[in-house]
Formats: sequence, structure tokens, C-alpha cells
Amino acid sequence: MPYRRCGRSGLQLPAISLGLWQNFGEKDTLGNCRTLLRTAFDAGVTHFDLANNYGPPPGAAEETFGQLYQSDFRPYRDELIISSKAGYGMWPGPYGDGGSRKYLMASLHQSLRRTGLEYFDIFYHHRPDSDTPLEESMTALADMVRQGKALYVGLSSYSPDETRRACELLRELGTPCLIHQPKYSLLVRDPEHGLLDVLAEEGVGCIAFSSLAQGVLTDKYLQGVPPDSRAARQLGNGAIEESQLNPANIEKARQLNELAQQRGQTLAQLALAWVLRDPRMTSVIIGASKPSQITDAVQCLDKPAFTADELARIEQILGGAGA
Repeated sequence: MPYRRCGRSGLQLPAISLGLWQNFGEKDTLGNCRTLLRTAFDAGVTHFDLANNYGPPPGAAEETFGQLYQSDFRPYRDELIISSKAGYGMWPGPYGDGGSRKYLMASLHQSLRRTGLEYFDIFYHHRPDSDTPLEESMTALADMVRQGKALYVGLSSYSPDETRRACELLRELGTPCLIHQPKYSLLVRDPEHGLLDVLAEEGVGCIAFSSLAQGVLTDKYLQGVPPDSRAARQLGNGAIEESQLNPANIEKARQLNELAQQRGQTLAQLALAWVLRDPRMTSVIIGASKPSQITDAVQCLDKPAFTADELARIEQILGGAGA
């Protein structure tokens, strides 16, 4: 497993990280969750990514991880990077959502209790909150580090301008922003429109989520919707639904799959390698419901380089399919 330096910090992350957004909730067996974590760790995936609202239901993923941390991973705490986030709705009333100091601090403490951890390696503000001054949210993040409850802080889903301002504030507060977590894939390329440049200028790492478009950029949906897939299970909480599998994206996936086969890769491996091709990317987060998906994903690192012709073909597929 190659490790990449996170921006201008001293921290390195594995090129592949495991996200626990879905498949670690109440519907999922503890045994399978254990196998997923063990498979990832044995492959060199030392970074596990959580959030307060992961499950389903919200909070369940942190509780599941907490059980497995106590039984399996406590001896390896110093070999792990464990992150969590707060920013989306977690409980009713005015203090269970957003970016206020009240919400962020309460969420941090709840997440620590659910996981049984003394601290998080990285704690993120999960999304910007237009109703809260940015100074308030960033001061709360900086105080988490001062209190020893987080080692580093990050942002997720912030725009380029919001990111630049947040980085300025955190730097002034003495707690530089470590990392940004945007949605980025062959099908969602918003970070290319300014964000990656801002992160490079600010010396901030970047870790992509949904780089397989929740399975669209795998061979899972090329022949329809399997009954055990995310799209069929109706998980909620942002998980893909069957209605999102539109013909244009499926056609792009089919053509990309043909290119992947020519490269000796699976479609998932091509999609992950494409995200990691950019030197500004620190890591990519994968989700998994089966150990084989983790094993397959890690193999994207065996052939990361693309030729100029392959990159041109990818752009042709993305620009022309389904148009």
C-alpha cells in the first residue's frame, strides 16, 4: 500500500481508505463488518472514515465500529487514522444540525462515546452552514484540537471560496486545515473547477468520496439492479436509489468498462486509478459490502498510470455517451 503525504502536513494516508457511510448500520451483521475492517487493514488500509450520521440509522456506523474497535483493533490504535464528521441533522430541535459551536461540540462528544475512542485523528465539518458564521465553526474545530479530542481538522463539501476562507481562519487560529473531502469521480468532476487548485495553494490534502458513484462505476449495474445492491436496498441517508441509474450513465459505464478490460482492470479499478492519477489527491475513500470489493479496489494500485490516448478516450466517453 503506497502512502501519500497529506498536503504540507507531516501526516501520510494510504492511497485507499475505507468509508463506513453505508453497510455498517443496524441491517448489517457484525460478522461481515468485522471481516470488512480486517480485510482492509490487512491490505494496508489504515484509515477508516466515519461521520455522526452514518448507518443507517444515524449513529449506527460509529456504534458498530466502536464494538469492533474494542474487540479487534484497540491494540493497533497507533497504526490507525480514524476520522468522523458533523454537519448534517442528527437529533430534533435547534441544536442537532448545522455548524454552531453547540452542535459541533455536542456531536464530537457523542461520536467519541459511540466509538469508545479518546480522540479522533481527523474531525471534519461535514458541510458549510450559511446560518452560522464561518468563524464560529472554525473556532470550534480549532478548540477540538486544543482540547486533545482531535489531532487534525478538515472540511467536506465546501466550495473553493468557502474553503479558502476557512483555511485562512484555521491558520490564524493555529490549527491549519489538514484535508478536504469532496465528492469526485469520473461522473462528478466539480472539484476540478477551482477546488483542487485552492487546496494545492493552501497546502491542504484531498480525499475523494463516492469515486465509484456508489456502484455505477463498477460492473454491478451493467446488467440491471442486483437485489442485494445499495440501489435495491433503499438505505436512505444519501444512498443511491434505483431511479438514479439513468441510461446515459449506464452507457458511459459500459464504454468505460470496455476500456478497463483493455487495460487489464475492472471498471472499479479504472475509476479509482483515474481519481488517484492527480498528484493533488491524497487518498480515495471506498465503500464495501463484501471483502472481495476491498480486494478488488486495492488492486487499482497495480496499474495506476494512464497513457495520453487512454485519457483522451475517457474524455470522449464522458463527453459523448448518452448525449
